[in-house]
Amino acid sequence: MLKTLLVDDEPLARDEMRQLLAAYPDFDIVGECGNAIEAIAFIHRQPPDVVFLDIQMPRVSGLEMLAMLDPEKTPRIVFVTAFDDYAVQAFEEHAFDYLLKPVDPGRLAKTLARLKREAEPPPLASLQALSPLTLVPCHGVNRIALLKLEDVEFVSSRLSGVFVQAADGREHFTELTLRTFEERSRLFRCHRQHLVNLSAISEIRLGENGVADIVTNGGHTLPVSRRYLKPLKEALGIPG
Repeated sequence: MLKTLLVDDEPLARDEMRQLLAAYPDFDIVGECGNAIEAIAFIHRQPPDVVFLDIQMPRVSGLEMLAMLDPEKTPRIVFVTAFDDYAVQAFEEHAFDYLLKPVDPGRLAKTLARLKREAEPPPLASLQALSPLTLVPCHGVNRIALLKLEDVEFVSSRLSGVFVQAADGREHFTELTLRTFEERSRLFRCHRQHLVNLSAISEIRLGENGVADIVTNGGHTLPVSRRYLKPLKEALGIPG
């Protein structure tokens, strides 16, 4: 059961989302807020797993609200808006997904399926039975290429799916989830949306407030969340 919070200054929009979610018993609506200030207080008091968040709201926008939350305790954020010109900024702020109003039921179903897949760990018996991942199936037009795991620089989850960045500079789409990579490979999670091959890291750029960026051998830059920076240093044998 995923605790779900609805945040929108329009009551009709909240009603519509509540009705759409009524068909999914795994999503329990634990609260509704009409503005960002109420939502921040609610999240601190009763942390939800998922927040469906409007972007354009009076005084404090949804994007501004997200920046006010503790990045280590932020629930999965699904932006819901009538405007598609916020999409890039939303994903720069590490939103889980981005839905346009009026919300398409089929599109919502895909988002909810991804939320469930990311949130629910498999049974222990299944974990023990999993074999290490050595080849990554990458899907193209009328073909499936098999990429060796050691040739992967990093994998990233985006709106359109999970993508694999290869050491040769090419990017591939895969139907594997980030959870699968995390459980069955040596790739290291550096951020909610990224896993990196430790041997593909050429530089770690340290920023303020405990955040950092990874630069890969191929010249790509990945964010490192505060919660993963210390484990990353330990995995690379870096003191401190």
